[in-house]
Amino acid sequence: MSAASQDDAIPKPRIRTVAWSDPAIGVKAARSLSGVEFVSKIMHGEVPTPPVFALIDFRLVKVELGEVAGEFEPAEFHYNPAGVVHGGMVCTLLDSVMGLAVLTRLPPGSGFSTLEVKVNFVRPITVKTGTLVAEGAVVHPGSRIATADARLADPQGKLYAHGTATCIILPNIS
Repeated sequence: MSAASQDDAIPKPRIRTVAWSDPAIGVKAARSLSGVEFVSKIMHGEVPTPPVFALIDFRLVKVELGEVAGEFEPAEFHYNPAGVVHGGMVCTLLDSVMGLAVLTRLPPGSGFSTLEVKVNFVRPITVKTGTLVAEGAVVHPGSRIATADARLADPQGKLYAHGTATCIILPNIS
């Protein structure tokens, strides 16, 4: 078989530019603020957003003690080879709101790390899906281990994914 014809040629790629601030600025701010203060300052633009949020185009819209929500607009650059948003993207969204919900319960100088995350994918997500909201909430705010759950739904409440996380609390990481 001969090489692909002109009509079969792969089109030029689309280009996306991502800009972010030095993550050390946020790390430094986190050391002196309670978790809820820190996450609130990210939402209000007073502390730089984490670079991963810029990469995936995710923005916080709600921060309360033990609860965090953010919005996500599915785009082609989130797609897997099957033409739907990659499951790892959905896992990242849910892990982010669950972890930040845990962080809102912590005192200054403390942090967390996700030990385990589980996600249930309910339906496919495409650019036609429109804006989705990821909501995370603390279930158990332990002193060493915390658990949280999350939902990814459209503004009308139609569920696309849900999950749970277990986080280890890292006291005095400053």
